[in-house]
Amino acid sequence: MLQLRALTIAFDEQQPLIEGLDISVSGGELRLLQGPSGCGKSTLLGVISGAGDSAVRWTGQITLNGVDIASLPAEQRGVGLMFQDGLLFPHMSIGDNLAFGLAARHRRDRAAHVEAALMAADLTGFADRDPSSLSGGQAARVALMRTLLAEPQALLMDEAFSSLDPELRHGFGMFVRDQIRDRQIPALLVSHDPADAVLADGVPVRLG
Repeated sequence: MLQLRALTIAFDEQQPLIEGLDISVSGGELRLLQGPSGCGKSTLLGVISGAGDSAVRWTGQITLNGVDIASLPAEQRGVGLMFQDGLLFPHMSIGDNLAFGLAARHRRDRAAHVEAALMAADLTGFADRDPSSLSGGQAARVALMRTLLAEPQALLMDEAFSSLDPELRHGFGMFVRDQIRDRQIPALLVSHDPADAVLADGVPVRLG
Protein backbone atom coordinates (compact mmCIF):
# COMPACT_ATOMS: atom_id res chain seq x y z
CA MET A 1 0.00 0.00 0.00
CA LEU A 2 1.13 3.53 -0.84
CA GLN A 3 0.12 6.06 1.80
CA LEU A 4 0.51 9.83 1.85
CA ARG A 5 -0.27 11.56 5.11
CA ALA A 6 -0.67 15.31 5.68
CA LEU A 7 1.49 16.02 2.64
CA THR A 8 2.16 19.71 2.00
CA ILE A 9 4.28 20.75 -0.99
CA ALA A 10 5.64 24.17 -1.96
CA PHE A 11 8.45 25.78 -3.93
CA ASP A 12 10.75 27.46 -1.40
CA GLU A 13 8.79 30.19 0.40
CA GLN A 14 5.85 30.32 -2.00
CA GLN A 15 2.27 29.41 -1.16
CA PRO A 16 1.78 25.62 -1.00
CA LEU A 17 0.80 23.89 -4.22
CA ILE A 18 -0.65 21.04 -2.19
CA GLU A 19 -1.66 21.23 1.45
CA GLY A 20 -2.56 18.44 3.89
CA LEU A 21 -3.05 15.75 1.26
CA ASP A 22 -4.07 12.26 2.45
CA ILE A 23 -4.20 9.34 0.00
CA SER A 24 -4.11 5.57 0.47
CA VAL A 25 -3.68 3.31 -2.57
CA SER A 26 -3.87 -0.43 -2.00
CA GLY A 27 -2.02 -3.07 -4.00
CA GLY A 28 -3.79 -3.63 -7.30
CA GLU A 29 -5.51 -0.24 -7.23
CA LEU A 30 -5.12 2.54 -9.79
CA ARG A 31 -6.05 5.99 -8.48
CA LEU A 32 -6.45 9.02 -10.72
CA LEU A 33 -4.99 12.47 -9.96
CA GLN A 34 -6.65 15.35 -11.77
CA GLY A 35 -6.51 19.14 -11.65
CA PRO A 36 -5.58 22.22 -13.67
CA SER A 37 -2.09 22.81 -15.05
CA GLY A 38 0.29 24.09 -12.39
CA CYS A 39 -1.61 22.63 -9.43
CA GLY A 40 1.26 20.32 -8.46
CA LYS A 41 0.32 16.93 -9.93
CA SER A 42 3.70 16.20 -11.51
CA THR A 43 5.48 17.79 -8.55
CA LEU A 44 3.67 15.36 -6.26
CA LEU A 45 4.91 12.37 -8.26
CA GLY A 46 8.43 13.78 -8.05
CA VAL A 47 8.19 14.03 -4.28
CA ILE A 48 6.94 10.45 -3.96
CA SER A 49 9.59 9.02 -6.27
CA GLY A 50 12.47 11.13 -4.95
CA ALA A 51 13.20 12.39 -8.47
CA GLY A 52 11.68 15.84 -8.05
CA ASP A 53 12.98 19.40 -8.24
CA SER A 54 15.49 20.28 -5.51
CA ALA A 55 13.66 23.59 -4.99
CA VAL A 56 10.57 21.77 -3.74
CA ARG A 57 9.95 21.80 0.00
CA TRP A 58 7.50 19.40 1.59
CA THR A 59 6.29 18.03 4.89
CA GLY A 60 4.27 14.96 5.79
CA GLN A 61 4.74 11.21 5.50
CA ILE A 62 5.20 8.87 2.54
CA THR A 63 5.09 5.14 3.21
CA LEU A 64 5.14 2.16 0.85
CA ASN A 65 4.12 -1.21 2.27
CA GLY A 66 4.64 0.19 5.75
CA VAL A 67 8.15 1.54 5.07
CA ASP A 68 8.88 5.26 5.34
CA ILE A 69 10.56 5.84 1.98
CA ALA A 70 10.92 9.62 2.18
CA SER A 71 14.50 9.50 3.47
CA LEU A 72 15.65 6.92 0.91
CA PRO A 73 17.41 7.83 -2.37
CA ALA A 74 15.22 7.50 -5.45
CA GLU A 75 16.82 4.24 -6.60
CA GLN A 76 15.97 2.55 -3.28
CA ARG A 77 12.32 3.58 -3.03
CA GLY A 78 10.94 0.82 -5.23
CA VAL A 79 8.86 3.26 -7.27
CA GLY A 80 8.47 2.93 -11.04
CA LEU A 81 7.86 5.99 -13.24
CA MET A 82 6.21 6.34 -16.64
CA PHE A 83 5.89 9.52 -18.67
CA GLN A 84 4.08 10.70 -21.80
CA ASP A 85 7.17 9.82 -23.84
CA GLY A 86 8.08 6.17 -23.28
CA LEU A 87 11.78 7.11 -23.52
CA LEU A 88 12.86 3.89 -25.21
CA PHE A 89 16.57 3.83 -26.00
CA PRO A 90 16.84 4.31 -29.79
CA HIS A 91 20.26 2.62 -30.03
CA MET A 92 18.97 -0.61 -28.42
CA SER A 93 16.73 -3.33 -29.80
CA ILE A 94 13.33 -3.81 -28.20
CA GLY A 95 14.66 -6.86 -26.36
CA ASP A 96 17.63 -4.91 -25.02
CA ASN A 97 15.34 -2.10 -23.93
CA LEU A 98 13.32 -4.58 -21.91
CA ALA A 99 16.42 -6.28 -20.49
CA PHE A 100 17.67 -2.89 -19.27
CA GLY A 101 14.79 -2.81 -16.81
CA LEU A 102 15.31 -6.30 -15.42
CA ALA A 103 15.64 -6.67 -11.68
CA ALA A 104 19.17 -7.83 -10.85
CA ARG A 105 18.00 -11.27 -9.70
CA HIS A 106 16.63 -12.02 -13.18
CA ARG A 107 19.74 -11.16 -15.21
CA ARG A 108 20.80 -14.79 -15.56
CA ASP A 109 17.55 -15.82 -17.25
CA ARG A 110 17.34 -12.57 -19.20
CA ALA A 111 15.97 -14.09 -22.42
CA ALA A 112 13.10 -15.88 -20.68
CA HIS A 113 11.94 -12.73 -18.89
CA VAL A 114 12.21 -10.61 -22.02
CA GLU A 115 10.15 -13.15 -23.99
CA ALA A 116 7.54 -13.29 -21.23
CA ALA A 117 7.27 -9.49 -21.27
CA LEU A 118 6.90 -9.45 -25.05
CA MET A 119 4.19 -12.09 -24.85
CA ALA A 120 2.32 -10.07 -22.19
CA ALA A 121 2.52 -7.01 -24.45
CA ASP A 122 1.30 -9.03 -27.47
CA LEU A 123 4.66 -8.42 -29.19
CA THR A 124 6.09 -11.94 -29.42
CA GLY A 125 8.94 -12.04 -31.94
CA PHE A 126 9.78 -8.33 -31.64
CA ALA A 127 12.96 -8.74 -29.54
CA ASP A 128 15.39 -7.91 -32.36
CA ARG A 129 13.39 -5.07 -33.87
CA ASP A 130 14.27 -1.39 -33.68
CA PRO A 131 12.10 0.81 -31.42
CA SER A 132 11.48 3.16 -34.36
CA SER A 133 9.49 0.37 -36.03
CA LEU A 134 6.85 0.39 -33.29
CA SER A 135 3.51 2.14 -33.37
CA GLY A 136 2.65 4.52 -30.53
CA GLY A 137 0.61 1.89 -28.72
CA GLN A 138 3.31 -0.76 -29.11
CA ALA A 139 6.01 1.59 -27.82
CA ALA A 140 3.85 2.44 -24.80
CA ARG A 141 3.48 -1.27 -24.00
CA VAL A 142 7.23 -1.84 -24.23
CA ALA A 143 7.89 1.17 -21.97
CA LEU A 144 5.41 -0.14 -19.40
CA MET A 145 6.85 -3.66 -19.43
CA ARG A 146 10.40 -2.29 -19.09
CA THR A 147 9.28 -0.38 -16.00
CA LEU A 148 7.52 -3.43 -14.54
CA LEU A 149 10.48 -5.75 -15.18
CA ALA A 150 12.35 -3.78 -12.50
CA GLU A 151 9.66 -5.11 -10.10
CA PRO A 152 8.63 -1.77 -8.57
CA GLN A 153 6.48 -1.84 -5.46
CA ALA A 154 4.43 1.10 -6.79
CA LEU A 155 3.87 2.70 -10.20
CA LEU A 156 3.52 6.43 -10.91
CA MET A 157 2.34 7.58 -14.34
CA ASP A 158 2.53 11.19 -15.50
CA GLU A 159 0.20 11.67 -18.51
CA ALA A 160 1.41 8.25 -19.69
CA PHE A 161 -1.52 7.83 -22.10
CA SER A 162 -1.73 11.32 -23.57
CA SER A 163 0.31 10.70 -26.74
CA LEU A 164 -2.14 8.02 -27.91
CA ASP A 165 -5.33 8.48 -29.91
CA PRO A 166 -8.59 7.72 -28.03
CA GLU A 167 -8.93 4.10 -29.18
CA LEU A 168 -5.31 3.20 -28.43
CA ARG A 169 -5.48 5.19 -25.19
CA HIS A 170 -8.35 3.13 -23.83
CA GLY A 171 -6.78 -0.17 -24.91
CA PHE A 172 -3.44 0.71 -23.36
CA GLY A 173 -5.17 1.93 -20.21
CA MET A 174 -6.92 -1.43 -19.83
CA PHE A 175 -3.58 -3.19 -20.37
CA VAL A 176 -1.99 -1.04 -17.65
CA ARG A 177 -4.84 -1.74 -15.24
CA ASP A 178 -4.57 -5.50 -15.83
CA GLN A 179 -0.81 -5.45 -15.22
CA ILE A 180 -1.25 -3.51 -11.99
CA ARG A 181 -3.86 -5.94 -10.73
CA ASP A 182 -1.82 -8.99 -11.74
CA ARG A 183 1.17 -7.68 -9.81
CA GLN A 184 -0.89 -6.26 -6.93
CA ILE A 185 1.01 -2.98 -6.84
CA PRO A 186 -0.50 0.46 -6.07
CA ALA A 187 -0.54 2.98 -8.93
CA LEU A 188 -1.19 6.70 -9.37
CA LEU A 189 -2.07 8.18 -12.76
CA VAL A 190 -1.88 11.91 -13.50
CA SER A 191 -4.25 12.74 -16.34
CA HIS A 192 -6.11 15.71 -17.80
CA ASP A 193 -8.55 13.43 -19.65
CA PRO A 194 -11.84 12.78 -17.78
CA ALA A 195 -12.27 9.60 -19.86
CA ASP A 196 -9.44 7.98 -17.88
CA ALA A 197 -11.73 7.88 -14.84
CA VAL A 198 -13.25 4.63 -16.18
CA LEU A 199 -9.86 2.96 -15.69
CA ALA A 200 -9.40 4.06 -12.11
CA ASP A 201 -10.56 2.78 -8.75
CA GLY A 202 -12.49 5.09 -6.48
CA VAL A 203 -13.21 8.78 -6.91
CA PRO A 204 -10.49 10.76 -8.72
CA VAL A 205 -8.27 12.81 -6.41
CA ARG A 206 -8.70 16.48 -7.29
CA LEU A 207 -5.77 18.87 -6.76
CA GLY A 208 -5.92 22.64 -7.06
